[in-house]
Amino acid sequence: MNKYINFIKMQGLGNDYLYFDCTQSQFPEPEKAAPILSDRHFGVGGDGIILILKSEVADFRMSMFNADGSEAQMCGNGIRCVGKYVYEKGLTNKEFISIETLGGVRDITLQITNKHVSLVSVDMGVPIFNGPEIPTNLHKEKIFNEKLNVKDKEFVFSAVSMGNPHCVIFVPEITDVLVAIYGPLIEKHHLFPSRVNVEFVEILSKSKLKMRVWERGSGETLACGTGASAVGVIAHKLGLTEPEVNVELLGGNLRVICQKNNHVIIQGPAEFVFEGTVPITW
Repeated sequence: MNKYINFIKMQGLGNDYLYFDCTQSQFPEPEKAAPILSDRHFGVGGDGIILILKSEVADFRMSMFNADGSEAQMCGNGIRCVGKYVYEKGLTNKEFISIETLGGVRDITLQITNKHVSLVSVDMGVPIFNGPEIPTNLHKEKIFNEKLNVKDKEFVFSAVSMGNPHCVIFVPEITDVLVAIYGPLIEKHHLFPSRVNVEFVEILSKSKLKMRVWERGSGETLACGTGASAVGVIAHKLGLTEPEVNVELLGGNLRVICQKNNHVIIQGPAEFVFEGTVPITW
């Protein structure tokens, strides 16, 4: 007889994951479970799964697995949902929460309205620009405006780590071909030894950007918090935008703030979708 496990599906700007409260119990083989549960036809459907666990260095620990079963370091939309989950499900009554991730400990601030979390701000930490640390195979202190040859095209890209690696490409117009054809090729390009998240970006104004993202291990998603952070900080460093920008994604808008102390803050919503129970079949 199969055992069952409870989950809650949540989304931040359409970036959806299945969340599991593992503060009192263990989750079996998440790398096997993620592809099965994430399948939008034969599973529950989502961009991956996120486990909420106890931590020895923070209030909670977040363990995230992409739709292909690979473990990810960090997710800006995912961590906002973790904040809403632990507060509204009674795991904490704190409005300032620290979350341990593979990309480091992140501090989040909850805006509470009528006992519900209406907005979440996340301190995404300090960006990493050094090539080998991102990681890339380019041994430079900053990877800004470098050339990248993929198939029949040459791109100009900049790279940064926001706890996970990002390749940011500014284009006159974002097209389906860029995202669907070149996104996966860049993700697995030899310049990026751990693969990479790919953002295609249009500059709409000094305070507004438009982006679409091909996420490492998940494909195109409706939003990416670390991706929006990467885009905001790169655009600011290159002098293209102000320190505070609105990033327009397929799933909605995210506010990105580049602070004087070099920390990057993102602000956006987090929402419950539904709750359910699934059999452990993996």
